[in-house]
Amino acid sequence: MADTYDIALVRVDNRLVHGQILEAWVPFIKAECIFVVNDNAASDFFCETVIRMAVPSEIEVNILSVDDFVSHYAYSRGRRKRSIVLFSNIADACKAYKLGFNFDKLNIGNIYNEKYKLCCAPSVFLCDNEIQDIITLLENAGVLIELKRVPQERAVNIRDALKDYCLITP
Repeated sequence: MADTYDIALVRVDNRLVHGQILEAWVPFIKAECIFVVNDNAASDFFCETVIRMAVPSEIEVNILSVDDFVSHYAYSRGRRKRSIVLFSNIADACKAYKLGFNFDKLNIGNIYNEKYKLCCAPSVFLCDNEIQDIITLLENAGVLIELKRVPQERAVNIRDALKDYCLITP
């Protein structure tokens, strides 16, 4: 891959590409590329086709497994192709981090889990495994994790959302 991508937003949203991404986040950060990092979407031709059809033609779309994304793409901060990286779940974001995709900020927009233990926001319902992955990113990696559906919304630090549920070191 010849291009290097400037990762402007790393987001977890179980809906992947949808209206909030295309109508709010893409214009806000002036994204030229969207990475959909999801093992299922990368291996499902129908899902990939639907995602590609939803994204305007002027936006580059790359749909990859977590392993392929981490091993095949160059990313940095700076004057490169501004990009959004979308994960459908926290486990994939955590896996990508452990494999070498080191981000310093993670946006959580929407997560729904039927076995949820904690409702952190109107669109974020976390189960125990997701909470453990978040704690790993917070404490071991120092990642800032925020809850924020759209750019105009006030961000909520995940530490504040979890403070009554579990102990997290500052």
